[in-house]
Amino acid sequence: MKSTGLTIGNRTLVWGARTYVMGILNITPDSFSGDGLLAQEGEVGQASLEQARSFVQAGVDILDVGGESTRPGSQPVDGGQEMERILPVIRALAAEFDVLISVDTYRAQVAEAALQAGASIVNDIWGLRADPELARVVSKWQAPIILMHNRSSWVHAEVRDRLGGRYIGMQYEKLLRDVCRELLESVALAHAAGILDEHILLDPGIGFGKTVEQNLELIDRLAEIRSLGYPVLLGPSRKSFIGYTLDLPPDQRREGTAAAVAVGIARGADIVRVHDVGEIVRVARMADAIVRRS
Repeated sequence: MKSTGLTIGNRTLVWGARTYVMGILNITPDSFSGDGLLAQEGEVGQASLEQARSFVQAGVDILDVGGESTRPGSQPVDGGQEMERILPVIRALAAEFDVLISVDTYRAQVAEAALQAGASIVNDIWGLRADPELARVVSKWQAPIILMHNRSSWVHAEVRDRLGGRYIGMQYEKLLRDVCRELLESVALAHAAGILDEHILLDPGIGFGKTVEQNLELIDRLAEIRSLGYPVLLGPSRKSFIGYTLDLPPDQRREGTAAAVAVGIARGADIVRVHDVGEIVRVARMADAIVRRS
């Protein structure tokens, strides 16, 4: 590993010691998983705080706040609208909980405002490729950044009412080699902006521009991502590769998520990003007891 741990404020994440759990807070009306916490535009309400409280009580390590859905066919929002959704939530979370907060955004202006509001990690689904200013903001704040692999293209998306969206016909010359190469290209963008190795985490981008079979292969071969030397975040929660494998809608994918998380931990995942925090905290603890005994 290029870094054995990450210190953020008064907290240190020690890679390899245990699996850390990131809980998803979707401040949107149109999340693919049906857990969007925004009932009406401009009204955050108490749903976000109540969800966060339940996550903290269950043992979550990081709260990940996002204000734009990434499901195929979702309506895009601009930076101003994204900030209106997430900044009040981040401020409230920072005031109430002693827990790490990450912001799920690819926009520099949103990331900077979120870091000012109390977030401490940036989770970029485009791996610094969408907004060239984001790397500069992250470097200035000396914030950790999660760089995700992403080949999403709605041209290759298929959406079914019951199972949701999936990608078909995605062409990779060699899946793991291509994903690793493109992740390292994102790492190079981070380095060019002065972001330190110890502040970089990688995410293979489960569900983002991969077919069902490609997602399954990525999880099974996650150790090859881990071998790049950076801590790895895995985000399989309720995603369509589970739905299409088990023929189940998003609200019936907890067991499939648990299986993907357990295998991912066995293959080297350091952080798992999930909706069902209570169940997955227990899965992670049990998997850790098996694979992290030394």
